This record gives sequence, C-alpha cells and structure tokens, in this order.
Amino acid sequence: MAKKKNRSAASRRAEHPHKTGAVAGVYPISTGEAELVPDGYHSDGWLLLINGVQSSHVIVGQPRMLDFEYMRWIVAVLDSHIQTHLNPEKLRITHLGGGACSLARYCADVYPNSRNTVVELDAKLAEHVRDWFDIPKSPRVKIRVGDAGTVTRSFAPESRDVVIRDVFAVDKTPVELTSVDFVRTVDHSLVPGGLYILNCGDDRTLNAARAEAAALLEVFEYVSIVADSAMLKGRRRGNIILVGSHVPLPQLGSAEAASISRVLMGGGVPAQYWDTEKVRAFARKGA
Repeated sequence: MAKKKNRSAASRRAEHPHKTGAVAGVYPISTGEAELVPDGYHSDGWLLLINGVQSSHVIVGQPRMLDFEYMRWIVAVLDSHIQTHLNPEKLRITHLGGGACSLARYCADVYPNSRNTVVELDAKLAEHVRDWFDIPKSPRVKIRVGDAGTVTRSFAPESRDVVIRDVFAVDKTPVELTSVDFVRTVDHSLVPGGLYILNCGDDRTLNAARAEAAALLEVFEYVSIVADSAMLKGRRRGNIILVGSHVPLPQLGSAEAASISRVLMGGGVPAQYWDTEKVRAFARKGA
C-alpha cells in the first residue's frame, strides 16, 4: 500500500482557502511565548497572546470582522480619511506592530489594490502567523521583520499614505516611539494628505495620552482622538486612538464627524470622536 503523503499547511490552504495551520497551544517565539487560543464564539476565531498579554484576534475567512473595539475605532477614522483625502486604488499603508496582522488583513480586503507593509520585531512570530492565518501574500501584505523605530527611519520621503502604530512591549509602547522626534520621522514618510494613527494604552491618569496628543500637535495641524467615555474621563485603563494629519480632519458639527460618530456609537463599546480643538484642550491639562 502506498504511503499517504503529509501535505503542508500551504497546500491545505490552496485546496481550502479558509483552512489554516492554526492549532491551539503555546509556541516559542523570538521574544518569548505566543499562545493561540480558540475564542469560544466563532468556529474559526482565534485569540493571540504574546507573553500572556492579549495581542490580536482573527476570524479566519472574515478579515473585515474586527473583534477588538480599538481596531474598529481605527478603521472608522481610516475609512473616512481615505474617502475624503486619498486614492483608495493606490494606497500604501504601513502597520508598525504586527501581531496577527488583523488590520493589514482588513485593509487588504477592503482596499484590494492597497500595499500593506507590516513591521514586526519578532521573526518567529512573523513566520507563525503566516502559517496560522489567511494573510494575503506580498505585495498585498508584506511582513518586514525589524524594530519599528529603525525601520521607520529608513522610509523614503512621501512614500506612505497611512502609518498605523500599534506597538507594545508587554503593555506599554516603547518610549522612543512616543517622542516628537519620532512623530516627525513618521511625518517625513507621509504624503501631504497622509494620515498617522496610533494606539495609546494608558491608565486612569491619562498622562501618556496627553503627552502623545501634545507630540502630535507639535507636528500636525490637525489631530483627533477616539476613545470611550469612561476612558476619556480617567475611570479605567484602556486604549485611546490618536490621529494626525496636515489636511483637515472632521470637525465636530460637520457631516463627516457625525458619520464617524454614528459608526463609533454603534459598537459594543460606544466611543466618542474629538476634533483638534478638543484635543488641544485635553493636551493642555497635562502641561
């Protein structure tokens, strides 16, 4: 009897595009451990933890389904800006911080002609997520292994339409990625109508978010914030999304801001949108 050949994860995906090599367990990676856990709600849903901290969520075959609220907040402002200021057929989007490439999968699906570059520090993790999940191949989604700061400094002027920073060492963003100098480095890489989006994890003091808002205001004429009410009032630890651009971002009272707010209020954790004026007042409280 002929022996049955063992097929690779790649060949299985070719026959069944929604099947992946994801298997629950703990895996050694370059920076420690990655744990892959079924989410318990979706048959193809997975939660990725890095060194015990939640990093990403993926539903295989459904790249537009983003389980983490802060990611839904990011795409609410991203999609609005693309519609208003950028060409959706020629997008160059850089994702600083990879994880399971959830946002890159979303962007590649919603904007099929986009070119997404994911900068991931952990080389072994980058290998694993390619095997575990249905991440489009390069150039739609390219995973570049390297330090986010070092790689960003290598970008050519005006070579990116959007830069999204979602980088954490355990539960904090490395301080060098929060400075005014780093914001200027990102700005140097953006086209004139480009957008910088960052995810700030903060505690009840909101000191980190105020400092990051002030740094963005040093560089960009327009800055906005998205977060839930409890977070903005300093009642808990969580995520605050900050956005910077040289072209006008939606102003409160405008149709664009109302449209974003409707999307944000419709989520499982309703969120608020703040325009530049409110962000300036927020940043001043930390001065």
